[in-house]
Amino acid sequence: MSASAPSPAEVFELFGGEETFLRLVSGFYSRVREDEVLAPMYPPEDWEGSEWRLAHFLIQYWGGPTTYSEQRGHPMLRRRHLPFRVDADARERWLIHMRASLDELALDPALEGALWDYLRRAAFAMQNVEDPA
Repeated sequence: MSASAPSPAEVFELFGGEETFLRLVSGFYSRVREDEVLAPMYPPEDWEGSEWRLAHFLIQYWGGPTTYSEQRGHPMLRRRHLPFRVDADARERWLIHMRASLDELALDPALEGALWDYLRRAAFAMQNVEDPA
């Protein structure tokens, strides 16, 4: 008989809980603030709000408290990003900064792989400007 898969809450704890996602997002935004393409997409007066939204979205997605949905409703990620020009360059810059932040966490390789796979898929899904032919 095989062991059952961990519950979402157990997965969240395997990641290290809220602290891990807060560190990931903090490192990410410290890089984004300096990025000439990505930084202008964020309202300068709302960096903390942007960090809160991404961190709590990831916390919820990976089995933590549902604070994000309780305060913001359904994530609607693609729809919320439509006002911003997310082309291949923006997507790749986002991934570079997220990869560097993820590497700083030194997670268990299986967890790191699952999180990176999700982040890559999400970044590609948020691209809303096609590459030139």
